[in-house]
Amino acid sequence: MSTSDQASYEDVLMAAHTLRNVVLRTPVLSSRSLNEQYDAQFFFKCENFQRIGAFKFRGGFNALAQLSDEQRKAGVLAYSSGNHAQAVALAARLLGVQATIVMNSDAPAAKKQATLAYGAEVVEYDRLRQDRMQIANQLVAERGLTLIPPFGHKHVLAGQGTAAKELFEEVPDLDELYVPLGGGGLLSGCLLAASSLQPACKVYGVEPEAANDAQQSLRQGHIVQIAPPSSIADGALTVSLAPITFDIIRQYVHAILTVSDEQLLERQRFFLERMKMLVEPTGCLGAAAAIAQPERKGKRIGVLISGGNIDLHTLASYISGPLGAR
Repeated sequence: MSTSDQASYEDVLMAAHTLRNVVLRTPVLSSRSLNEQYDAQFFFKCENFQRIGAFKFRGGFNALAQLSDEQRKAGVLAYSSGNHAQAVALAARLLGVQATIVMNSDAPAAKKQATLAYGAEVVEYDRLRQDRMQIANQLVAERGLTLIPPFGHKHVLAGQGTAAKELFEEVPDLDELYVPLGGGGLLSGCLLAASSLQPACKVYGVEPEAANDAQQSLRQGHIVQIAPPSSIADGALTVSLAPITFDIIRQYVHAILTVSDEQLLERQRFFLERMKMLVEPTGCLGAAAAIAQPERKGKRIGVLISGGNIDLHTLASYISGPLGAR
């Protein structure tokens, strides 16, 4: 199973077939008050209601479903701050595969606890001092495991693209689509779907201000690696894109935008108070950028909400602390 093969919309279609009756077809919601305030139509694809609480289950299950019998017997390994960890752990449980997850020690407690509850082994590391790839490669070599990376993998990104496929099928003629961006798996899959289903739709990737490696990469024409960043958007704190995601993003994306932690908290409060749903900070990236754009009037705007996994104590501190002050 190669992770470097070129991906296409055909891979998204095959992933949709694999995931049929496995993933949830998540709702597309709107907000009358938001639409009236900005004289536009916003359509939120709510992957916070997906199994494991995030879009990552799509790519995780699709990748594991491609394993040979020998690979399934040996087990898999993934590295993740939380949502990919949960996705691989649950997919492995459903498919009868043992999963080992390399997870940073400062990952959200709720995500770690859920990963363990799905039956995975968690190996912790210090993301500021240790190299997770080195740890992962060592475990793969020692145990004969198959590595399922969080974004640099054709079957992973194809699975993620099924979220956009569903959105485009349900909501025609979108003018713009805003997608959270970390390592680029979700954005890449969404771009492949958009290129075939709604090619006139402008697709934006959205990063935290402190983790704008993709924005830098697009400007410089090559993959830029940054130092480990810090942001409340813990699911988007990657240091670089993968070659497969960079190639797709460079070919199809309209632009890469960034937003601040303050903007993320503002959107998180809006989702809680006005739409009555829990969205983690990373999941608010697309919404924060869409609201910040100066020209919205009359547009049909799609927003990918990527997940809703956040420790409630952390959520309370965000809302009541300096960043969350009204």
